[in-house]
Amino acid sequence: MTADRTFTIRQLCREFAVTPRALRFYEDKGLLSPSRNGMNRVYSPRDRARLLLILRGKRVGFSLSEIREMLDLYDEDDVHVTQMATSITRFRKRIVALEAQREEIGLAIEGLRTTCSTVEARLGELRPDLLKSAIEAADIPSPGDRKDALSGPNR
Repeated sequence: MTADRTFTIRQLCREFAVTPRALRFYEDKGLLSPSRNGMNRVYSPRDRARLLLILRGKRVGFSLSEIREMLDLYDEDDVHVTQMATSITRFRKRIVALEAQREEIGLAIEGLRTTCSTVEARLGELRPDLLKSAIEAADIPSPGDRKDALSGPNR
């Protein structure tokens, strides 16, 4: 990609599956700074790279202010060591937080599965017809069915 290449709002929206409103929001928050060609926004390769980093940061749970702080460190020195050092510390902390969340989610899922089994067994004894309709109303495969569906030929 050449340094003089520019991007329209439409091109970035299509490439990154975001809305024009999202790009304008990031601009309002100071995360992107496109130039103008009349009424049109013109995004540079730097804006495109920043957008990629914004979206990656959001995907792993960083706040916009945390993302802005890390992006703003890019210009502090020519080899970006301050940005890298700060980022790696934050990345490692985020990994720890996400791993803790994964553990909590695993426990919550296990608790729900246990409760479902207990309730399903009891409801099956009392009202098998209601059990069947409740399972159908949930509109999700049972755990055994889900594994088969996920390991099928299209996955």
